[in-house]
Amino acid sequence: MLGGLPKSSCRVVRMPDQDIFDFIIVGSGTSGGVLAQRLQHAGARCLLLEAGKYYKTDTFPENEVDYSAQLFWGGGLEFDTQCTMGFLRGKCVGGGSIVNQCLLDRFDNVALDDWKAVSGVDFFTAEAMEPLYAAVEADLTLVTLPEEHRNRNAHLFVRGLERAGIGWAPLRRGQSDCATEHGNDCMPCLGGCRRGSKQSTLVAFIRRAEREGLTIVPEFHAARIEHRNDGVTVSGRNGSGAAFFQGRRCILAGGSFGTTQLLLASGFKECLPALGRGFTMHPQYMTFAEFDEPVDAHKGAFQTVKSADPGLRGKGHKLENVFAPPVSVAMLFARGGMELQEFMLRYRYLACMEVAVRDEASGELAIDRKGRLRVRKQLTAQDCARRDDGLRTVRGIFESLGAKRVFQSPLYFGLHLMGGCAIGTDPTRSVVSPDFQVHGYKNLYSADTSIYPNAPGINPALTCMALSHRLAVLLAQR
Repeated sequence: MLGGLPKSSCRVVRMPDQDIFDFIIVGSGTSGGVLAQRLQHAGARCLLLEAGKYYKTDTFPENEVDYSAQLFWGGGLEFDTQCTMGFLRGKCVGGGSIVNQCLLDRFDNVALDDWKAVSGVDFFTAEAMEPLYAAVEADLTLVTLPEEHRNRNAHLFVRGLERAGIGWAPLRRGQSDCATEHGNDCMPCLGGCRRGSKQSTLVAFIRRAEREGLTIVPEFHAARIEHRNDGVTVSGRNGSGAAFFQGRRCILAGGSFGTTQLLLASGFKECLPALGRGFTMHPQYMTFAEFDEPVDAHKGAFQTVKSADPGLRGKGHKLENVFAPPVSVAMLFARGGMELQEFMLRYRYLACMEVAVRDEASGELAIDRKGRLRVRKQLTAQDCARRDDGLRTVRGIFESLGAKRVFQSPLYFGLHLMGGCAIGTDPTRSVVSPDFQVHGYKNLYSADTSIYPNAPGINPALTCMALSHRLAVLLAQR
């Protein structure tokens, strides 16, 4: 036994010191990219492992069908065990930051107070988080999107919220040169930004780290971790077959699914009873409305405004100004043949609003005998009540705007995958300690969204970056 865990079938050979990395970082998304840059810049020798491919700015797939298949796990969607909800998870160097909208909000006191109460971690306060947010924001180009960038979908959203007496605010996005004022459309950005404008971890952190000597190994599927007193071995497979890497420390940055699955597959559940518990994902429900005049929600800036209302915050949901590319819209509705063709001919006339629910951390992540991830997630009575309240509000808003038809997609999905390795002071109820060390394993760390103790009800990306920065500082000091 090594560190309380069974040995891997992949033989581990002691390598010369020059072949042992100071840090192995598994996952290159919102957490891994920040950690790689910070630690490499501090003088550490770092290895960044990524299951997906390494795309350059000009090599991202050019259409929705190709990028869905190539940039996401599961060929575009993964599902829970009941196939009732779908999950989107990026699979490429840069991870989810490549395929999301780079919306970067700080957490409010509601989220931080809840986290502090649940976890016992004392730095979950606005005062303690302020310098962490500021540190990562300093390395990003952030834009609060102006009114002139709003398309008709956004204008309808604002007008409807104002009629309903609901507060709203412009979104803040990480971008440098989207050129929407010159007719550029942001919808293709969901498959990777070919302008290099979106502030993904690839653009803002990983390329800088690479110039300072970071080693990146893409298309490596990590399968197992072995923890020892003197280091860690990560074994898995690449295009050439079985492979392994050794490091003095390992940081897990694969997100809720990736980090939890790897720990489960490595046998850590026996020593970490909370492993896999507390999965949450901000269930999102899209409602479309058809208007007489073209909306062209797919043109210009993809998202520019959001609900910002204390009443909705208290009710546990928020409304978002979103849309989707054609193939995704077609998949959201159970239509076929001529019915689908007629529906899609009205694509330009569709507006959309989304309800995002602050759900309870009721899900569980597990693996089957072959090590495949299994997601069990049932919506609670509270989740359903929040969903239904939000959907009623959206329908009322669209009807007040004179929509010809209002129809809700029967499918819902999660983009913000959180939990499974909760942070906390109690090892029986959490997986990661307040210093981001996996309980009982001195060379193993995580600061990604898997450590979230519950759903914040706010986009999780910026806080993930901030916590990863804090971990990097702690490790660099050592």
